[in-house]
Amino acid sequence: MENLTIITEFFLMDISSSREFQVLQGLLFLVIYLGALAGNLMTIIVIVTDPHLHFPMYFFIGNLSFIDLCSISVSVPKSIVNSLTGKKSISLTECAAQIFLNILLTAIELAFLVVMSYDRYVAICHPLHYGLIVTPQMCAQAAGGSWATGLLYSTIHTVTMFRLHFTKSNEIHQYFCEVPQIFRISSSDVQFSESVLLAVSAGIVLICFAFMLMSYIKIFSNVLKIRSVEARNKALSTCTPQLAILFLFVISVVVAALGPIANKASLKNLLTAVFYNMLPPFLNPLIYSLRNMEINSALGRMYRRHCEFPRRVLMIKIL
Repeated sequence: MENLTIITEFFLMDISSSREFQVLQGLLFLVIYLGALAGNLMTIIVIVTDPHLHFPMYFFIGNLSFIDLCSISVSVPKSIVNSLTGKKSISLTECAAQIFLNILLTAIELAFLVVMSYDRYVAICHPLHYGLIVTPQMCAQAAGGSWATGLLYSTIHTVTMFRLHFTKSNEIHQYFCEVPQIFRISSSDVQFSESVLLAVSAGIVLICFAFMLMSYIKIFSNVLKIRSVEARNKALSTCTPQLAILFLFVISVVVAALGPIANKASLKNLLTAVFYNMLPPFLNPLIYSLRNMEINSALGRMYRRHCEFPRRVLMIKIL
C-alpha cells in the first residue's frame, strides 16, 4: 500500500514574508475587531438596558448583534495572534471548530433575517394584529428554532467535511479555515457528499431569499400608500436598516460562495475574505445607529444618564 501522511495541522495564508507587513496586518485586524466588538456590545447594552426598546424588533436586532459579535470572534483573534507572533499553524481541531462556528452563525443569521422580515411585514401590513401575532412566546420560539436549525445544519456539514483524514495538502490559502479551502484539500468522497449538501443548501437559501424579497415588496408597497409623510418616514426608518444589512449579508454570501477558490496566497484573496468575514459585523452597528431613530434616541438617553448626570453632581459639589 502507498504510504500516506495523515495531516493533523494546517498552515494558514502568509502573503508576505515581511515581518513589518505581517505586524501591519495584525494591527489592522485588531482595529477592525475592536471596532466591531465595541459597536455590537454597545447595541446589545442599549437594547437590554433601555425599556423603550423592549419590543420584538429590537429583540431580534440584539440577537443579530450577538451573532455578529460571535462571528468576528471565531477567526479574527487567532489571525491577529498569528500575524503578531509570526506563526501560521492551526490544529485540525481548531480548524474544525472554525468551520463549525462559521456555518452555525451564518445559518442562524439567515434565519433571523427571515424572521425580522416577517416581523416588519406584520408590523406594517397588519398593524392591528401585530400584538396578537408577534408575541414574546413567538419571539422565543423563533430564536430557539433559529439556533436549533443552525446547530443541526452546521453539525451535518462539519461531520461530512471532517469524517475522513486529510492526506492531500495542509496549506490553506486564507487567514482562517473556510469551507472552499477545506473542500479543495479534502478527499473525493467528501467532495461528492459536500457537493450534494451544498446543492440542497442553495435551494433552501433561495427559498429564504424569495420569502424575504416578497415580504419587503409588500412592505414598501404598503408604505407608499401611507399619506402621512411622518408616518411614512417612521415606517421606512424601521425597515431600511434591516434591508441594508440584508443586502450586505447577501453580497457577502455571494462573494464567499461564488468567488474562485484560491490556489495560492495573495493580497486579493486576503481583501476578499476581509470583505465578507469582517466588514459585515463591523458595519452592522453603524447601519443601525445611523438609520434607526429609536436606537439613536436610546443612545442619547444613555449618554445623558451616564455622562451628563455625574458632571452635574460634580458641579454641584464644587459650588
